[in-house]
Amino acid sequence: MVKEIDLSTFFSETAKLSNLSNYIKKVVDLAGEGNEIVLTGKAPVWLYLAVAHALHGKAKKLTYRSPVTGDVLIFDHNPF
Repeated sequence: MVKEIDLSTFFSETAKLSNLSNYIKKVVDLAGEGNEIVLTGKAPVWLYLAVAHALHGKAKKLTYRSPVTGDVLIFDHNPF
């Protein structure tokens, strides 16, 4: 199952480093186990990096998607 997670929906104006654990918990809950995850949305680099680290071992495949780069494969652990 492919799940797209828009990180820009996790905060209103600016992501706060003090809320990082909440952001990660929300992503992990949305991602589930063994799914293909696409991360997208306007968010700080530190949030993308922390989320990617948190999804390692939980997601089968992680992709970053932006209008500028298109899809960028972060990791693919298929078979999971």
